[in-house]
Amino acid sequence: MTSVLVANRGEIALRIIRACHDLGMRAVAVYSDVDRDALHVRAADAAYPIGRAAPKESYLNAARLIEVAKRAGCDAVHPGYGFLAENADFAQAVAAADLVFIGPPATVQRLLGEKTAARRVASEAGVPLAEGTEPLRDVAAARAAAKRMGYPVLLKPAAGGGGKGMRAVADESEFAAAWRGATGEAMTAFGAPALYVERLVPHARHIEMQILGDARGEVVWLGERDCSIQRRHQKLVEESPAPTVDDELRGRLGVAAVKVAKAVRYTNAGTVEFLVDGDGRFYFLEVNTRLQVEHPVTEMVTGLDLVTLQLRIAGGEPLPFAQGDIVRRGAAIECRVTAEDSFGGFLPAGGIVALVREPAGPGVRVDSALFAGMTVPSEYDPLLAKVIAHGRDRAEAVARMRRALDEMRVAGVPTALPFLRYAMGEPDFLAGQYDTDYVPTHWPPAERGDLPDGAAAAGALAAVLAVRSRTERRAATPTDTAWARAAREDGLR
Repeated sequence: MTSVLVANRGEIALRIIRACHDLGMRAVAVYSDVDRDALHVRAADAAYPIGRAAPKESYLNAARLIEVAKRAGCDAVHPGYGFLAENADFAQAVAAADLVFIGPPATVQRLLGEKTAARRVASEAGVPLAEGTEPLRDVAAARAAAKRMGYPVLLKPAAGGGGKGMRAVADESEFAAAWRGATGEAMTAFGAPALYVERLVPHARHIEMQILGDARGEVVWLGERDCSIQRRHQKLVEESPAPTVDDELRGRLGVAAVKVAKAVRYTNAGTVEFLVDGDGRFYFLEVNTRLQVEHPVTEMVTGLDLVTLQLRIAGGEPLPFAQGDIVRRGAAIECRVTAEDSFGGFLPAGGIVALVREPAGPGVRVDSALFAGMTVPSEYDPLLAKVIAHGRDRAEAVARMRRALDEMRVAGVPTALPFLRYAMGEPDFLAGQYDTDYVPTHWPPAERGDLPDGAAAAGALAAVLAVRSRTERRAATPTDTAWARAAREDGLR
């Protein structure tokens, strides 16, 4: 491979472009109308427009992406995560166009992309499962299944991932509304309304195991990540090693992950996800047949570059190490900085970023496509940046993350920074005693103290506006929002 089309946007597109350049490969970007000035467009060797902001007219338009790849002289396509990354039809179409798909092939994606099919693979491989059903389109049948297995249950889309379309149902009175909401969101996100019912494992930890496989059939596990701190079943904080996973459990999770992968001849990078209960019993959840958002956590602990490994494996190279060669050192934590109102139920918010100050220093890494003056579109995932901290142990990693989040400033749009700063100093998190119920049981705190990040960011912005251009001042001027009001109340304007 010499030239790769990066079929994505934002920080992950920039991450892949850098990996291509590290290997001496040409990287070609694509962009929708609202991403014309994005950093991934500037970093690429060439960039092509692919349509309007709506994903179905741009980043989900498989035919257009393949057309651009051919026109640009690419010989491979990297889908990143999200959009078409786990779409078997896209992987097949890429291969049919004589291009290399950088990820698991369509055959593997078909076996694992549909969640109930993946459950069958895991069951046949001898990996434990939480009780669940086949895909269901009939609400009466789903209600009967939930009653049979006992509440609480989860309604989950049979297709897709990323927590979209999932609904927890505490009792039968909530079922009808949850079914309507889950099927509607699944149809919008994945074009497939089918759901399945799964027994909810209470107070579980969400633990995932990073795997790599090559074309020879070799598969290794690199270590686990705890991804339990979530809102809307979507992750906010990830760390490795998981605070409650000892060497014995880690080994069992690794063996289970490899069993699932080898059952389908898995190739390239992927993640096998599990739920772990308070007694250390684990249950297969799903396989993400792609690069994960939180892959930097594993990179910091292992010293491996997962994206360059993806590229090398896709180019036909064998894994350059065996299971016994993998060494994990220290601890790492990732915090996702999203354009969401932490105090308003984490509702996504678009707008113009007026000011950015990203952290640095020992042990700190930032994967970001942020810049002052950029527009945060409402059409896409609200992820703005990822802050990753590494230390000799968990205490040092947390201390460095706390310092990094204190340094970080993003003005112009609300962000998840207030919550992230709170979590890094909260006693239960510091003790490693948290589960998937952490956000609803800990946030917002009764005493907010100095948490309103909007006011602090507005203050930092006020200090620099005098030297900004007239256009930037207009773009950065806060309007009548809760964040702007907080700034005014604190006397910062």
